[in-house]
Order: sequence, then structure tokens, then C-alpha cells
Amino acid sequence: MADHGGPGAHVAEATRPVEAIVREILAVVPAGCTWLLPVPDDHRPVADFRIAATSGQSHDIYGRGVDRVGARLGELYPSMVGGPLWRLYREVLATGVSGRLADFRYVEKRTGVVADSLFDVHVHRVLGGLLVSWQRLDEDRRRMDRTELLGSLGWAEYDLASGVSQWSPGMYRIFERDPALGPLSRAEQAAALVPDDYMLSETAWQTLDSGASSDVTVRFQTPGAVRYLRVLSDVSRDADGVPLKIHAVVQDVTARVDSRTAIERLSDQLRTREMTALAEHRLAGQLQNLIQPVPRDPFPLAGLEAVVNYLPAESAARVGGDWYHAQSLPDGKVVLAVGDVAGHGLEAASGMAHLRFALVAWLSIGIRDPSVLLGHLNRLCGQLSITGTAVVAVYDPPTRVLCWGRAGHMAPLLSRAGETGPLDRPSGLLLGAGDDTAYPVLAPRLRPGDLVLFYTDGLVERRAPEQDLLRQVRTTLSTLSATPGEQTLARLRDLLNHPSADDDTCTLAVRVLP
Repeated sequence: MADHGGPGAHVAEATRPVEAIVREILAVVPAGCTWLLPVPDDHRPVADFRIAATSGQSHDIYGRGVDRVGARLGELYPSMVGGPLWRLYREVLATGVSGRLADFRYVEKRTGVVADSLFDVHVHRVLGGLLVSWQRLDEDRRRMDRTELLGSLGWAEYDLASGVSQWSPGMYRIFERDPALGPLSRAEQAAALVPDDYMLSETAWQTLDSGASSDVTVRFQTPGAVRYLRVLSDVSRDADGVPLKIHAVVQDVTARVDSRTAIERLSDQLRTREMTALAEHRLAGQLQNLIQPVPRDPFPLAGLEAVVNYLPAESAARVGGDWYHAQSLPDGKVVLAVGDVAGHGLEAASGMAHLRFALVAWLSIGIRDPSVLLGHLNRLCGQLSITGTAVVAVYDPPTRVLCWGRAGHMAPLLSRAGETGPLDRPSGLLLGAGDDTAYPVLAPRLRPGDLVLFYTDGLVERRAPEQDLLRQVRTTLSTLSATPGEQTLARLRDLLNHPSADDDTCTLAVRVLP
């Protein structure tokens, strides 16, 4: 498409059909380019330039695109007239020799427009006019500089034939080198490499020689400190496979390595503690399973149907002292109890074992009064130097009376015909608080179909205070008691199956049979 005649001949060739063809071609060109035709006046063959066509996907600094077609450069860009680019246009049009203006700076004083823009401009004489391509440099360079700065990155290019290296600004920052000195030579780079990493560097060169990309992390001594640099390299070759250039992207990963080293030291310290905590957690969990196995399904008691659910804390390092007991006694009565020993781990699990087995022992010798049983548990806690809470109840099936007492524990919830609330609560300090504490009891009468839920605090206490878990539990009980059925307890267990992150949860629910 190049034209080698004089300006007048070219103007004659720039007919309307030709303009239409060029416009159609440039409309699909993604690069920023325009086709300019000279505009003469009475005194000069080239007084201005008219934009005859422009690429459809490019815009100037003002945001103008194809709407510039037909306009004159002197009107659109008055500050360009007579300048270096204007002179290049006239020269290329006159001589036919293509030209380039590198780092062309366009200055604009208009509000809302970038004041100082940098371009690389190529100019060719085509069909009696000028085909001008623009590559904007300032925004590309700004993005590259910010990317390098943010990622501690730099790039380098080494010409194997000439031995000339090119560095990006990021490389000078990484090596703490004055850009005026130019890139480090290969000899200087080798001298800065930490001796223990020579083999890594040699392996990287061998990898490049084989035609593969190299990715190594090596240490360099810079003026400020030793830096860990990750170097990703590859080679450009000619048609015969001869290496021409080495391209490298370098990232300073010193901070990452230092952080990893510190984390590894901390990890070693924590690993010992975690192993100890894990062993304790496993032993405490095994102890709990041996002491109080949890039936999978609802099970019968005298005049009652019961279901138990035990949910360990979600945190693997925390095992609590929650416990339960549900037993039909030889005299026909039923004992129901839940408790929670303060603390976590083996100490809490051991305290739980003492209390539960002691309760079983006292029941075996005929003690049935919840007040007396709680008094014994309180004195045992004092002897063991532990504290805890508990509810102990004894149910009489013929009369349906539930005699119960508490030691600092939540009152059981009674749900009847769709209405749920706590049982009237007797006083009672937590276990281990004092040797002579009294534990009064209350004796409400239950009805067929009633649901009674004994539970530990893991069911209703969470770190998120906005959750009213107790209200949710009461709503669940009310729904089930309003529509009783054979699967009531199984459904209740599933609906309450929400472990706490930091505390075990134990629930014991009973349904009064007709």
C-alpha cells in the first residue's frame, strides 16, 4: 500500500471511494491508528491534515473516537501545529520515508483531561496520506511501575549476541542500584550471588540450555541485606533453535521467606503443645465414652420414654465435664440427672466420673431424696477441690410426681400441649461452693404427653449474644408437644443437634407415657 509519488499525486488519488475502503479497514483494526489526508490552502500544499479514517476501537485523550472523521488536526489539537510531530508529518508526506517519534509528549491545559501524556508514534505514507499509529506509554508505564512496586517485581532482558542487558525500574529497586549505572553485568551478578546458591544458579542455566523455563529462588547480597529472589527465566530462539535472548521476571520474596521461617519456629513450639493437648483430649473423650455411653435411640424407663444426646465441643482441644444419668430404680421410681463440672480436659472428665459413679453408688444403697443426693455431691466436690452444677430428679410413675432439686444449674424445661417454660426453680448453690449448703426440692405433678428437657449450658449459651438460643429451644419443644407422636423424642434429638464451638452439650429429654 506504500506510495512513492509526490504530495500532489497522492492527494489526487485520495478519492471518496478510497476513503470509504480505508475507513472500513481501519474500523476493525484494534490498534490506535488514523489515516490523515493533507489539506492545502492558497499558499501552501499542506496547510493542515484532515482525519479521513480512524480505527474503531481507539479514542484520543479527550475520549473521541470515529466522530473525529472529517475534522482537521489543527482544530482538534491546536497545540500540535508546528511542533515536532507536525514537522514529522510533513517530512514523511514529502519524502515517503516512514518515521517514528518516540516518547512524544502531548501537553494539555484543558480541565478534565490528562495534562501530560506520552506516546510512541509511527508515521507511514499511504495512498496519498499518512497512516499514523499511536501507542500510549504513560498509562502503560504507570501500571507497570505500580505492579512492580506492589509485587516487589522486576524484569530483565539479556541479549546473548550483544551482551546488552535491559532492566525495568523494579530491578534497580530490588538490587538497590542507581539506574544511572545501568544493569549489573553477568560477572557482577555472579559476584553478588551467595556462594551456597551457586549450584542452584548453575542448574537454572542448564535448564535454560535444555529449552525449558527455569524457576529458582536464590540469595543475592545487595548493599542493604541478603535478599531472597525468585527468578523465572525463559529463552527466545531463532528458527534454527539458536538462543537469542534470555527473559527473566524477578520477585523479591525475602519478606515471605522471613515470615515462613518465623512461622516454622512458632509452629514447632505449638506442635509440642498441640500433641500434649491432643493426647489429653483423646484420653478425656475415651474416659467420657466409657463412663456414660450414649444410646443412639430413645429408650424406656418406668412410665417414661427417654432420649439422650451428647455433643462434644467443636473445638478439638476442649472436652468438658458434662454428664447425665437416667435409671429405673428397683422400687419402681426413676432417677434423672444432668451436671457439668467446671473446666475442660482430663481434670473435668475425671471430676465428672467421680460425681456420676458416686451418684450411682448412693442410689444403690437406697438414697432417693434429691436434696440428700445433692448434699453428698456437694461435699464430694469440696473434697475433690472442684466445682460444678447439677440437677437431680426422682420421678414416681404412679403419681407422676417429679421431685427435683438443683445446684446452680438451669431449671428443666416443661413443654405441655404447645406451651413451654422452665419448672419453678428452687434455690441451690453450685456444687463445691460450701460444705453445709442446703438443697430444697420442689415436686410438680406431670401429665401424660408432657415433655421435660434437662440440659447443660452448651445448648443455650454461645459467644454470639444476638442469638436467643433458649427461645429457639422453647419454640422447638412447643411445636413437638402440640403434635405428639411416637417419633417425638427422636425428632427432638435431631432438632437439638447443634454443637457449641467451645463447650460440650448434654441433653436428657423424657416424655410422660399415658
